[in-house]
Amino acid sequence: MTRMTWEEICQHEDLKGRWIAMDDCSFDEATGNAMAGNVVDSDSDLAELCTRMRESEWTNCSIFFADAETPARRQSFN
Repeated sequence: MTRMTWEEICQHEDLKGRWIAMDDCSFDEATGNAMAGNVVDSDSDLAELCTRMRESEWTNCSIFFADAETPARRQSFN
């Protein structure tokens, strides 16, 4: 597990263009965008990543798509 900024994640060759599970995220209060967090896991397939997260100890992660063009926005799911 490595703490990284959102910019570092989007520039990292092994992470950009993939779904990223992050723990202990810090968010910009004004925009709701993720600023940094501990990278727990990643995958190109969202369903695969979610399955692994459900089966792991990391049950309270935020999941974002690492795309430098799109900020990591906090989402609410009901």
